[in-house]
Amino acid sequence: MSLPLLLEPEQLNEQLASPNLLIVDLCSDQQYAQAHVPGAVHVSPKEIVCGQPPAPGKLPGIEQLNQLFSRLGLTPDTHVICYDDEGGGWAGRFIWTLDVIGHQNYSYLNGGIHAWLQDGLETEANANTPVAHPQEVTLNRAPIVEAEEIMASLERSDFVVWDARSPGEYNGTKVVSKRGGHIPGAINCEWTSLMDQSRGLRIREDAAEMINALGLTADKDIVTHCQSHHRSGFTYLVAKILGYPRIRGYHGSWSEWGNRDDTPVEV
Repeated sequence: MSLPLLLEPEQLNEQLASPNLLIVDLCSDQQYAQAHVPGAVHVSPKEIVCGQPPAPGKLPGIEQLNQLFSRLGLTPDTHVICYDDEGGGWAGRFIWTLDVIGHQNYSYLNGGIHAWLQDGLETEANANTPVAHPQEVTLNRAPIVEAEEIMASLERSDFVVWDARSPGEYNGTKVVSKRGGHIPGAINCEWTSLMDQSRGLRIREDAAEMINALGLTADKDIVTHCQSHHRSGFTYLVAKILGYPRIRGYHGSWSEWGNRDDTPVEV
């Protein structure tokens, strides 16, 4: 199956009967029960994070990943289409997870359920159960960054950190970990600023111009993070859609960085 990474609602609507298609809904339980894309299976965001403090957003263990992808019936031929009800945070996090397990066949439904509903497309409310298929995943660590590698790279001219949090979290006026502020030299571009509120939370058409103007350019080695690598799931996804060749996710994010004593902080 040949589908673009960024998929518009009408494009998906035309492919709903295609074989080997797995539509993954990462909306709230309430939204999924109320209305979802026909055929979509629900994945709770808690299934794709470890949930353990102090960095609950870190990658789950192998056993948890095996359980999830076995339940979903993932095979090498499966084309996964992800969406959520918040503009792409959890969908992007799921795509990052697919990259981590080496599954490259996927698309993002632009705008998620908001764009689907805005376009007046059909929904359903019944829960769908995929055909399970046993999994033994292996980890590809290329999309993953740890704190030690960031600290070792801060002086590199071709390295930049994309902080997807709010300006208050970035400048330290809103503190949700032991320490507030940001990673030295990090560039703040809040995730929601790249969503078009008038077009069902689709990615803004001028997203490339916006982030380039900030210094987040395709020639850089970019690491993105937020508080728990949830919001930065979206910024990871945007960079991939824009064709950035070197984008990675810091899964420890600020919940790890801001709670350690040996990590440098700017305010």
